[in-house]
Amino acid sequence: MSSRERGKRMPNSEECLICREPLEYLEKGVLMECAICHKQEDSKTRCTKGHYICNECHTQGMDAIIGMCMKETSRNPIDIIRRMMELPFCHMHGPEHHVMVGAALLTAYRNAGGKLDFPTALMEVMKRGSSVPGGACGFWGACGAGISTGIFLSILSGSTPLKNEPFALSHRMTAMALERIGEIGGPRCCKRDSFLSILAAIDFVRENCGVEMEKPGEIVCTYARQNRQCIGRRCPFSPSNGQR
Repeated sequence: MSSRERGKRMPNSEECLICREPLEYLEKGVLMECAICHKQEDSKTRCTKGHYICNECHTQGMDAIIGMCMKETSRNPIDIIRRMMELPFCHMHGPEHHVMVGAALLTAYRNAGGKLDFPTALMEVMKRGSSVPGGACGFWGACGAGISTGIFLSILSGSTPLKNEPFALSHRMTAMALERIGEIGGPRCCKRDSFLSILAAIDFVRENCGVEMEKPGEIVCTYARQNRQCIGRRCPFSPSNGQR
């Protein structure tokens, strides 16, 4: 069975794409072979039956984001990313969210009147976001969804390591998103952290860039039953906390 077929049969499924067993995280990286493409690389992540899936295979089909975003008219990045989350390539957790957050923000920013070379920006967020590996939230101390807001801001501002204000803005954006993620704490939830990061970015862009993306009045998560580590009422988007 191909990874695309698995995606169609198990949209938004979590854990191992091969056997659906839980993932385990190792203290030290070991050489593993991807169960799909057979590439060998060091990793700290595998399922409890020993299967390893590389980032490239895990996110196969993610290029569908480009076509979707080019046609999208919404100014609400939460609505945009939720539509991305329903596409076959997207799982409950995974490095695809490291691209999706930035892509949703770029799209809503463009639709809200922000000026940018949109096709080039989308390709750049795909390239940069794809370089942030799965598990960065736990192993780097920086969730890829939060980093994706900094990638978004760095693309908007034309930041480079030698720039002044753009350099500062992109760091402040990432810091704001990571702070909101850290306030809730773990364990990881790619949906929760994506929503938190986008909400932080909406506020930051309004205050610092003068572009008003649409902010939803409430967000009620529909993924809790698919997340074995769901934190329930501690999550600000949990349906159990009274948001209806």
